[in-house]
Amino acid sequence: MKATLSKVHDYFSSAWRSNPAERKLVRKIDFFILTFCCLSYFLNYLDRTNLTNAYVSGMREDLDFRGDQLNQINTCFTVGYVLGQIPSNLSLHYVKPRYFFPAMMVVWAGLTMVTASTHTPQAIMAIRFFQGMAEASTFVGTHYILGSWYTERELGKRSGIFTASGLAGTMIGGFIQSGIYTSMDNRHGLRGWRWLFIIDGIITLPVAIYGFLFFPDTPNTTTAPYLTPSERELAVSRLKQHGHLLEPNHEPDYEHRGDASSPSSQPQQQEDPRTITSPLTWAFVKRVLGSHEWWGFVVLWIIAGETESFSSNTLLALYMKSSPTSSAPYTVSQLNNYPTGVPAVGIVSTLFWAALTDFLGGKRYLVGYFIGVTGVATSSMILGAKGMMDRQEDGWEARSTAIVFAAYYWAGTVYACQATFFAWANDATRHREPVFRSVVLAGMNLGSNAVNAWWSIVFYGASMAPWFVRGMYAMMATSIALAAWTAGLTFVTSRAEKRRRLGAMRVSSESRGTSGKATESG
Repeated sequence: MKATLSKVHDYFSSAWRSNPAERKLVRKIDFFILTFCCLSYFLNYLDRTNLTNAYVSGMREDLDFRGDQLNQINTCFTVGYVLGQIPSNLSLHYVKPRYFFPAMMVVWAGLTMVTASTHTPQAIMAIRFFQGMAEASTFVGTHYILGSWYTERELGKRSGIFTASGLAGTMIGGFIQSGIYTSMDNRHGLRGWRWLFIIDGIITLPVAIYGFLFFPDTPNTTTAPYLTPSERELAVSRLKQHGHLLEPNHEPDYEHRGDASSPSSQPQQQEDPRTITSPLTWAFVKRVLGSHEWWGFVVLWIIAGETESFSSNTLLALYMKSSPTSSAPYTVSQLNNYPTGVPAVGIVSTLFWAALTDFLGGKRYLVGYFIGVTGVATSSMILGAKGMMDRQEDGWEARSTAIVFAAYYWAGTVYACQATFFAWANDATRHREPVFRSVVLAGMNLGSNAVNAWWSIVFYGASMAPWFVRGMYAMMATSIALAAWTAGLTFVTSRAEKRRRLGAMRVSSESRGTSGKATESG
């Protein structure tokens, strides 16, 4: 027991880093990377969720929304978001991140403020499409940056903190809208929901300026004035010690050349470095699409992304808006405040699982099984609550409401998969060149959002409130599929890692043998 507690203390205090210079370096990059990335993601999610906050706070009535137009707006955003994924991450290899990230923030801040002037749902659809393209830079771009600076033992905790910042935006957005509605509704002739978009856009601009001045780019390209030359060298060397590939690999990659068992069975040819590193060649595309990392993690996140549907489509707010179990509707404050419990649970779950999987040596797959159980259980609870209403059981209103709230709050724990699964992908591709890793990360989010563009309309349309029966069965199916896919991917990645290590050991052994012969002949 004491040994376990000691390990836990060492993990959270970073006592396992014996090099004082490394501790100092990590503290620096923690501060400058995480402050900017977390603030930008907080604002990113604040912007996304505030559309629903505005919708339940008067926008629906003011702009005469009909049917599933709210879902259609979200789909327009998602289409732009999908189209921007891979181009955004590829841009990081041509434009310095400290220029690219802030520029995208300025674009989406301006579009957010423009939303306050709209008078039709169609206008918001057009704005949200371009906003999705701009915001595509934040999530996968940050996971690429985190994977560029941190080792696998450090990555989960940082990914968790980053993801939790987005959930904080979701949670706080409700309170912000509630406060704005109370204090600024009809101020200067503007409704409270319009003020929300104006204020959200304004507070984004200082963070963009901060990123432009202080973001450190990547270890191989950083010119940050707060990092000394020796710290920049240490940032690169410590990652190489953990098997990270930070620059084009000019050594044979046996596992991915089709011969993992014998590095000496056939002569290795030198490849043109441009063929390996350029993301704009067919050779590179073939390497990506022919890899198990691309298909394994893209499909993983397609499935996992839909297990977040209860939370990402703000179903609890739509359930409350329809008020199925009470003759008295919820107030605007209640509509904005009560659903904040969902991301609050998500923050706790994200940080817990991110730290736990780090502590357990990178066993990110555990989250897949947890989410599988959670998805089946919570959807069953909601269907059970609907059954109570249909049967008109005694006291069904109070019991049904309690079950529904408990189910949606519990469902908030599935947000843990964001940090852990992207950290898993970073771990599995750390031995690949950076552009390969960035494309895999972008492909994960691209695939998930491409499916979510129509998934939310088919299974969670606003007109299907309050019970979303079709969506409950879809949640059960995706949860079971996630557990099964997690098991298969765990097997494949574990086998690939063993083969890679075996190939590296054989190369090292042959090198020592060749060196010994040379010495003997000399």
